[in-house]
Amino acid sequence: MLMPAGLLIVLVLASIAVDMSLVHLRKRQAFELAAAAANDAATGGVDQGRLRTTHEYVLDPERTRAVVEDVVAASELAPQLARPPVVTVTATGVRVELALEADYIFADVVPGAPDGTEVTASAAATAVAAP
Repeated sequence: MLMPAGLLIVLVLASIAVDMSLVHLRKRQAFELAAAAANDAATGGVDQGRLRTTHEYVLDPERTRAVVEDVVAASELAPQLARPPVVTVTATGVRVELALEADYIFADVVPGAPDGTEVTASAAATAVAAP
C-alpha cells in the first residue's frame, strides 16, 4: 500500500526537478544572450565618425540599440522573448535587460498550474579606445 504512494511522490518530485532545471537553463541562456548582445553593442555601436576625427570612444544610441536588436533577433531564443530587450546606453557603456518565457513540461498536466514562468537577465559591457 505504501509502495504506490511512495512511487507517486517520487514521480511528482522528479517532475518538479525537471521543470525547475529547465527554468534554470533558460535563465542561463537569457544571461548569455544579454551578455553577448551587450558585448557586441559596446564595440559595434561606437560612433565611427567621432572615433576617427577626435579619437574619442562614444556610443551612438541608435546604432547600439540596432546592434542589440540584431543579436537578439539572430538568436535561437528570439521566439521565447517575453518583451523587447531594454537597452540603456551611456557614453561608453551599454546595459541590456532581457525577459524570456520558460515553459514547464510536467506542470501542464496539473489543472490550474501555470504553463511556465518568465525569467529575466541583464548584462553590461564597457569598451574604451586604446591609447
